[in-house]
Amino acid sequence: MKKLALAIICVFCIVSCTETKKNTSEKINGSLAQSIGKINELSVIIDNELWTGSLGDTIRKYFGAEVPGLPQEEPLFSMRQIPPDVFTGLARRYRTFLKIQEGDESKVYVANNKYATPQLGYVITGTSQDEIIRLIQERSAGMIAKYKKVEMREKQYRIKKSVEYIPQLKEKMGITFKIPSAYRIAKEEDKFFWLRKDITNGDMNLMIYELPLGSIPKDSSTIAKIIKVRDSIGVLKIPTNSGKFITEEAYAPYLFETKLDDKFAFETKGTWEIKDRYMAGPFVNYTIDDVANNRQLVIEGFVLAPSVRKRNFMFELEAIIKSIKFE
Repeated sequence: MKKLALAIICVFCIVSCTETKKNTSEKINGSLAQSIGKINELSVIIDNELWTGSLGDTIRKYFGAEVPGLPQEEPLFSMRQIPPDVFTGLARRYRTFLKIQEGDESKVYVANNKYATPQLGYVITGTSQDEIIRLIQERSAGMIAKYKKVEMREKQYRIKKSVEYIPQLKEKMGITFKIPSAYRIAKEEDKFFWLRKDITNGDMNLMIYELPLGSIPKDSSTIAKIIKVRDSIGVLKIPTNSGKFITEEAYAPYLFETKLDDKFAFETKGTWEIKDRYMAGPFVNYTIDDVANNRQLVIEGFVLAPSVRKRNFMFELEAIIKSIKFE
């Protein structure tokens, strides 16, 4: 009897251990596991045949659309296709996923923190491929915005692990940022800061300065005045061996409206160039209405990184800028 009891206990332990191993990919100590994945990657769970057909083309058209303001074409998301039968274990822990399946009804539903945290998944079910394509066409814009919000929070979370406090920004400009420690002050003048981070074969940059309130109005002249101001500041403040640091003349920048720390702001994305030097790169410019201090605060991020992809460099600069707090 003792041997039988011992054997039963052993079997129970083996089964328990096996079940535990099965669940560790999704739960750690009773809680959801930490999500994984690089910034701006999207897992697409879809059958191989659907991925290589018109449905896959539609997914790539919307979720792999071109990022505005970059000198070379780069997609909104780097996508990895995962067949449904492989979407198990570790594969379920990717931070963002889009699952495509055919079913008895056509709908889109959200899967928040289903397998890991933080995690955002969308499941699109359709009675036919045409129905799924229709849902993607109608709903993709909102889905992309939510995915990007998750990625922005993740990037800011990673920045917090090695953040640099720059007291001069608070003392002289009345603002604070979550800035990675790799950035240094390249130039500091009255009401002007230039921060810089060295990267392989290039650098990432932040400029911060202020204008009198109303310098950039909300009217038909907005984009022209933003370009005029940034070009004049670039010529005065950014040293070059020859040529001028200006907005690239061949392409008009993109203009959006947004809010930073609950303050209205113009968001401008485009490319800069050094005239006659064949040097260029992307920039993102935020002109913020700081009514309380009777000024417009301008914060611009720009990158010099020849021959490499720049999407994630610019995303880091946006993450820093969007962490701004007015003191």
